[in-house]
Amino acid sequence: MRDRIRWSALLLAGLLGCGDSALETQQRSSPETAQVVQQLAASTRPGMGASIYYVNNVIAGTTFRTWAPLAKQVWVKGDFSSWGLIALSKEIDNNGIWNGNWSGDVTAGRPGQKYKYVTRNQWDGDAEHADPRSAWQENSSGASIIYNQGEYQWKAQQFGTPAFNQMVIYEMHVGTFYDSVGGGPGNWTSAIAKLDYLKDLGINMIEVMPVFEFAGDFSWGYNAAYPFAPESAYGSPNDMKRFVDEAHYRGIGVIFDVVHNHYGPSDLPMWCFSGNCLNNGGEYFYNDWRMNTPWGSSRPDYGRPEVRAYIRDSMMSLTHAFQADGLRWDATKFMRTSDGNDANSIGDAWLVFRSINREINAEQPWKISIAEDFGAGSSITNDATSDTSGGGGFDAQWAGEFVHPVRQAVIEMNDSNRDMNAVKNAITQGFSNRHTARIIYTESHDEVANGHARVPEEIWPGNAGSWAAKKRSTLAAGITFTSPGIPLMFQGQEILEDGYFSDGDPVDWDKLKPERFAGIRTMYRDLIRLRRNWFNNTRGLRGANVNVYHVNNASKVIAYHRWENGGPGDDVVIVANFSGTYFDSYNVAFPRGGLWYARFNSDWNGYSSDFGNTATLDTNANGGGKEGLPSSGNIKLGPYSLVIFSQ
Repeated sequence: MRDRIRWSALLLAGLLGCGDSALETQQRSSPETAQVVQQLAASTRPGMGASIYYVNNVIAGTTFRTWAPLAKQVWVKGDFSSWGLIALSKEIDNNGIWNGNWSGDVTAGRPGQKYKYVTRNQWDGDAEHADPRSAWQENSSGASIIYNQGEYQWKAQQFGTPAFNQMVIYEMHVGTFYDSVGGGPGNWTSAIAKLDYLKDLGINMIEVMPVFEFAGDFSWGYNAAYPFAPESAYGSPNDMKRFVDEAHYRGIGVIFDVVHNHYGPSDLPMWCFSGNCLNNGGEYFYNDWRMNTPWGSSRPDYGRPEVRAYIRDSMMSLTHAFQADGLRWDATKFMRTSDGNDANSIGDAWLVFRSINREINAEQPWKISIAEDFGAGSSITNDATSDTSGGGGFDAQWAGEFVHPVRQAVIEMNDSNRDMNAVKNAITQGFSNRHTARIIYTESHDEVANGHARVPEEIWPGNAGSWAAKKRSTLAAGITFTSPGIPLMFQGQEILEDGYFSDGDPVDWDKLKPERFAGIRTMYRDLIRLRRNWFNNTRGLRGANVNVYHVNNASKVIAYHRWENGGPGDDVVIVANFSGTYFDSYNVAFPRGGLWYARFNSDWNGYSSDFGNTATLDTNANGGGKEGLPSSGNIKLGPYSLVIFSQ
């Protein structure tokens, strides 16, 4: 949810406003000295922010429109005016009512030109701001740049977003995914270079951690200041579109992580935008108890229709202009409550959830909308994924009820303390009676930092490449890929990344060498292929049905049946051993008699040379019925191992 960032210093910077760089200051006049070079009538053209317009199919100018309901006057200035002030006008309707917007058509405005707004408050004080709706920033404290959304020519026209029950998500941080230590962060171009690797791994969805302009070049991204502008350190808006395009070309969808529970809190262009701070941040933000978040007093005012439109437009820009296949909403619990406690509810947030999710469902229902809504103190976790008539209308939410017990079951040092009933509950738990309504995982950006570490590191600190760390971390991954839900993994998980996640520590791709953890990567590939029914013999792994019929808390063995419609090629049986004991002959129930093929065995020494290579072979289920199933058979079962059978 949140990165470790120097909030106090950044908040101070945000409260002081956004200044130009030294170079910009030399090039541009201050509000006090700039000359007014033009007065414009209010525009009748559509669009908020800076919108290119055409005459006879040729770019003829740019419409500037900004919401500043408390301002006495608003100007725009930029390259198109040699940084002289151009006065915008209020938009007055036929009834003499002002909508709070200032606008005008600048005929000299062209893509690539830099600009800023100057607002005058009711006390005749002037302040300079970047555009709150900036689509392109030179940096978080610099100028906005006019961007033509229609400029990029899309290539992957035949792509179709995977169905929810077929998705396998890979969480990516662009700055560290494919980069070298030292210098600037990774970027869109470097990430593109690794897309073929993800395709071969079997990934068909990438969830990108927040990539909207934030203070500095290194961050997790959850301190976004410009919800419309891609992070400049990662590249241009066209570079971001090219990443989506290249992913689509390889059959991979893209989900963008978005942050609207707070902004910044530093380098915020919308902070006190009209010049009246209203005792906090002005018209964009709550100015009472609802303003306070764990990350600063910068929660948007969801009660204002214009702020809801601001949030909505940033979301629709992603699903339309950037052709995103989904949205992951960060910390929705801190949108609908002030402090994570349901008693301190912010009812206005539900207006945001419902209106945007209704629009996505109406226009692009194949695109996924995901909430991060779990946490202590919540009594309404199912409401997030309930229908918009009474709930949030999200397609899915992150399942803390899965990750925590499964991680605990493999991190625990002593076999005797592992709780198989907790694992069973994690496998069977769900939201809103839809198996795709939960995102399940053992590693995410939150779970591998903020006091936590990668699962192999948690199992054996300082020795994440040990036999025990490899065996138990991959056992947890096996549970993830065989349980109902949409599986997610965090970047580098497949090569046994150790330590904890940091925005300055790139993934160590040297771990892909054969003598290191290439075999572990192969194991993840095999699990993903089975989960996606790659060979048309494990269809049940993407189905809704599960029956955890065997829970042996004494021997730490669990077995469950997965199916979609049932029958050969559909029914799947999973047996998992959470102990260090080798079982030469373990009796397992099966939903049907006959030969069951061993499709996967995590103890195969092809995955790691120190694995036991237990001979878990194809099995004839010719024994009597047990545990409510009609047949049974004996199998060999390696320590800390998971095996998968189907017909």
